[in-house]
Amino acid sequence: MTKKIIFTLLFLTVTAVSAQKKGDPEMVAEASEKLRLAMVSGEPSALRSLILPELTYGHSGGHIDDAQEFVEKLVSKKSDFVTIDITNQTVNIVGNTAIVRHHFHATTADLGKAPGEVTLDILLVWAKVKNNWKLLARQAVKAEKKK
Repeated sequence: MTKKIIFTLLFLTVTAVSAQKKGDPEMVAEASEKLRLAMVSGEPSALRSLILPELTYGHSGGHIDDAQEFVEKLVSKKSDFVTIDITNQTVNIVGNTAIVRHHFHATTADLGKAPGEVTLDILLVWAKVKNNWKLLARQAVKAEKKK
């Protein structure tokens, strides 16, 4: 009888813990949100904590930054996002890789430039490293004009 009670309590505990554990799509969405906030703040430690050293960060104009250049531009305000709004986000998990697509609208105050706005469609590729999702690649394209 005691074994049955212990087994039942253990089963209920495991079930409760697994029910509270976040799934990968939710964790990737959270990582994407942390990236959005870090890009607005320009906080170097927050940015570095979310990316892999192998990051390839593609801009809509064709330039590609590596991880160091990505962080440096945001920290130095050469690329300065005042606001970033994300809409229509999708998250697809394939093994230890996540593909995120979203619509990106931002206001900017880039160093040496007039304030501006940018509207893009973004592809993010996240890799699961241990239990964390890290940004491996990003590509932006100019958003299609709505008819």
